[in-house]
Amino acid sequence: MTGPRPSGPFRVGDRVQLTGPKNRLHTITLREDGELHTHHGVLKHTALIGLPDGSVVTNSGGHEYLALRPLLRDFVMSMPRGAAIVYPKDAAHIVSQADIFPGAVVVEAGVGSGALSLWLLRATGEEGRLISFERREDFAEVARANVETFTGAVPANWEVVVGDLAVDLPRAVAPASVDRVVLDMLAPWECIDVVADALTPGGVVLCYVATATQLSRVAEYLRGTGLFTEPDASETMVRGWHVEGLAVRPDHRMVAHTGFLIWARRLAPGAVAPEQKRRASKSSYGDEDVELWTPGAVGDRQITDKNLRKRVREAQRAAEGARQAASGESGEDA
Repeated sequence: MTGPRPSGPFRVGDRVQLTGPKNRLHTITLREDGELHTHHGVLKHTALIGLPDGSVVTNSGGHEYLALRPLLRDFVMSMPRGAAIVYPKDAAHIVSQADIFPGAVVVEAGVGSGALSLWLLRATGEEGRLISFERREDFAEVARANVETFTGAVPANWEVVVGDLAVDLPRAVAPASVDRVVLDMLAPWECIDVVADALTPGGVVLCYVATATQLSRVAEYLRGTGLFTEPDASETMVRGWHVEGLAVRPDHRMVAHTGFLIWARRLAPGAVAPEQKRRASKSSYGDEDVELWTPGAVGDRQITDKNLRKRVREAQRAAEGARQAASGESGEDA
C-alpha cells in the first residue's frame, strides 16, 4: 500500500496533527490560505509549510504548537466517520489473530468508515488484495475518501463492493481462493456459509462483534457447520500509565471493552475435527435463547442522514487535499 511521505517538509494538502496548550489536539489539512482558529489565537497554515516533522510553531496569541504528521492510529481516531470505527487496539489484534500477511487475499465486511481497511491494506502490502463489502453507498464513500486521504490515492489492490456479502461474495471471488475473511457486522452468522465456500483450507475467518449474545451466536454457528476448527474468542483492554518521576500510576481512564473477536480456521473438504472433551456446563439452548441472538434484539446504532452527509463532505475535502499533496510531490519528482 502506498502512503503519505513519512518525512520531509510539510506540503500543501498534508494532514498535520497539532498539539497545543493543555495537550489539546487539532488535525488539519494544510492549505495556502488556511488558518486554525482557537480561543488561544490564530495559526496560519503558511507558518507550517516547508517545516520538517516535529517542528514547534507559535500562533498569534504566543501559544506554541507541536506539529507532526499523524500516525495511522492517530488518523483513524480523528478522521470523518460514517459508521463506528474499529479501534487501533482491536485492529492490531485482528491483524495478529487472523494472521494477515503480505500478499494475502483478504475479504472484509462491512467497510464502515475505512479504519480497518487501512490496517488491512498496510498488512497485506502492494502484492496482496483486499475486497471490502459495504451495504450502504454513503458509508462506502466515506471509507474511500478516508483511505485516499491517508494513502494519497485509492490503492489499486483495493476493491469496494456495495452490496450484501451473502449474495455478492460468490460473484466476486472463486471458491477456496480467499486467505482471510474479517466480518464486522451485526449478524455475521448469516454469512458464514458463503465465507466457508470462499476460504482456502486452513484459511481464517474472524468476526468482530459488540455483545456477548452475538459472540455466543457466532460460536455456536461455527461449531454447527462442522467446517471449522473450534473457535477462539477474546477481548482486548488497554490501560495507559502516568509516568512522571516517582509518580507512577495507572491512568484514571482506560480504553476498556469495545468489542469481542472470535476466529476459527477452515477445515479441509471432508475433514472432521477431533471431538473436544468438555466439562458439563450450560451449553444447551432453546428457541427463547435464539430469539435473543436476532439482529433486532442485538440492536443497531443509527446515524442521521444529515450528520452522515456532513461526514461525507468532510472526508471528500480531506481526500481532495491528499490528491493536491500527491500531485505536488509528483511534480517535484518530475
